[in-house]
Amino acid sequence: MFDLIHEMRARIIASPVFGGDQVLAAILFEQTMDREIGGKPTAEYLWHDKDVVPLLKIDKGLTDAADDVQLMKPMPELDYLLARGVGKGIFGTKERSVIGGANRAGIDAIVAQQFEVGAQVLSHGLVPILEPEVTITIPDKAEAEDLLKSAIETHLDAVPDGSQVMLKLSLPTVPNHYLPLIEHPKVMRVVALSGGYSRDEADALLAQNTGLIASFSRALTEGLSAQQSDAEFDSRLGEAIQAIYDASVVKT
Repeated sequence: MFDLIHEMRARIIASPVFGGDQVLAAILFEQTMDREIGGKPTAEYLWHDKDVVPLLKIDKGLTDAADDVQLMKPMPELDYLLARGVGKGIFGTKERSVIGGANRAGIDAIVAQQFEVGAQVLSHGLVPILEPEVTITIPDKAEAEDLLKSAIETHLDAVPDGSQVMLKLSLPTVPNHYLPLIEHPKVMRVVALSGGYSRDEADALLAQNTGLIASFSRALTEGLSAQQSDAEFDSRLGEAIQAIYDASVVKT
């Protein structure tokens, strides 16, 4: 099964429409990092052939919900994985947990865990993408985002001087809600996940937020199929990349 998954990912990355002029980075699964594209290790191919920064997904799934959040499962072998990532030319990491309600205790716990893992990533010379995803369908999404922003701001103060983290957040209910985080000196980038929105919906919401750029996966691959010819596949992928790029850089 993973052979088929890697074949699709490799097809996207190797496409002539996929490159550093419009794509900053690509997040890899561990098995993707350990495989090759075009006869080269995936991270090396991304950086040297495509001018795209390679990142690594490091979380191992989610715990059962408590206090309206799902924390990351323990990662006892994280140091070993991070060391391997460094050896393979990985620039940074991505780690996901989920917020399912405006529960202060749960959100404080999820942000504390994200920054704890982020500190471990920083100790290896990598840049962490902290991803406390707010579920887009919850009725108190705006209140959860208020609590999340406040908790993140508190923890950013403890990031060592000279270090930076990245943040991957759900598209906010209120446009520019996360602008203070985007402008924070200890934040390299704030990127948005599509979170279940269609690509058109996600692009429209993204375009309302100054400085926020896309980190879309499901929305990027919307409409792509292994059965498509190379011409059709590249055309659809190119349209998706262009639309997401425009929403990231052209703000309404």
